[in-house]
Amino acid sequence: MTTNDTGLSFNGAWSMAVGGMIGGGIFSTLGVVVGISGPLAWLSFLAAGLIALASGYSYAKLAIHYDEGGGAFTYLRKIQANQFAASLSWVLIIGYVLTNAVYAFTFGQYLGHLVDLGSWFPRATAVGIMALFIGLNLRGVGEAGRIEIILVWIKLIVLVGLASWGLAKWDVPMMSQGVTDTGISAALFGAASVFMAYEGFQLLSYDYNDIQAAKKNLLRVMLSAIAIVSLVYMMVAIGTTMLIGADQVVLHKEVALAIAGQKALGTTGLVIVTIAAAFSTGSAINATLFATARLAYKVAAEGELPANLHQKNQSGVPNRSVIWLGVAAAILAAIGTLTTLVEAASLAFLFTFTIVCGLAFHQKTGLRIITGFGALAGGAAAIALIVEMYRSNFVALVFLGVLVLIAIFGRPRLLKLVKTENPRDDA
Repeated sequence: MTTNDTGLSFNGAWSMAVGGMIGGGIFSTLGVVVGISGPLAWLSFLAAGLIALASGYSYAKLAIHYDEGGGAFTYLRKIQANQFAASLSWVLIIGYVLTNAVYAFTFGQYLGHLVDLGSWFPRATAVGIMALFIGLNLRGVGEAGRIEIILVWIKLIVLVGLASWGLAKWDVPMMSQGVTDTGISAALFGAASVFMAYEGFQLLSYDYNDIQAAKKNLLRVMLSAIAIVSLVYMMVAIGTTMLIGADQVVLHKEVALAIAGQKALGTTGLVIVTIAAAFSTGSAINATLFATARLAYKVAAEGELPANLHQKNQSGVPNRSVIWLGVAAAILAAIGTLTTLVEAASLAFLFTFTIVCGLAFHQKTGLRIITGFGALAGGAAAIALIVEMYRSNFVALVFLGVLVLIAIFGRPRLLKLVKTENPRDDA
């Protein structure tokens, strides 16, 4: 039985879960979801939140059942589904790389909007911030410290404050201004399109062994964090559109919250929101790169990634994983568009979370009505997003589809071409 009296407290674990989701999610996705769902953007966040709750429940129940952290890759191997686990790990890593690209892209856009140095600056800044966190992680300073708890509360205060400012005006027509009210079906498409805004909670499953009284606290941490984040996202979706109008949110989708901050408090509001966005996306890049590199290291240790990714430097950091994953995210941030990156990342996580819910259902870990709902709703949302991308972002769908097909069918052949065996050297 896992007992840990010196690791993450309930507050620390909760802050990590909330920070993992809010750390870039709403700053990156609000304009995308309003563009799809119009005045029902809040419903999109609610629907996505319900799927995330079922997924969080499934992750927590699997971790408690096996009394071990590790996520989908580990739990699938527990039932001897080794090949499927390996393929899914590739899809999950692709999703993390895309997510970091979204965060870096958003960081560059918010900072570029503030300083206004030309169209080149946001892209260059996106690459620069990825380079910075690659360097920090290589030096062994990638882990979140106590400062993360403080930053989470600052981000929550800024977002709730901005949302409250808009809600105080209560101008419902602004939620439809300049956009088409396409109904509930569009809201469901919107939920699928921005699901990556919720992906950060599952990083906590990797830290299961570091959480105090994990069997007691993990489920409560995950569900309460997802519920609070869902509420904040809905408040921001309503408040921001009431403040500046749905058309302005869509027009300035890369920096919609900065526009809202400027509307509320002038230059001061612009600066406050930009700083919050910079800290949020920066900490999200750091946490995601840190966790993904360690996932890649673990997968490589099992011979399911090239052996050179199973290497650590003198600081105990899987340095080659950090470099390759960080460089891939930087390239995507430099050439991608916000909608493309968000939708592609959302599809990767919907696919992964659907499998996790299905596994929890199959293993009878927890209430099957919840895990079953997660599997069915996640699968339906993934299909809806494929349809949406087919209609509006076909090139991105093909690109992601090729990557997924490589992960599932081409992976064994690719691994035969590279060295995969290596000594289990954790030095």
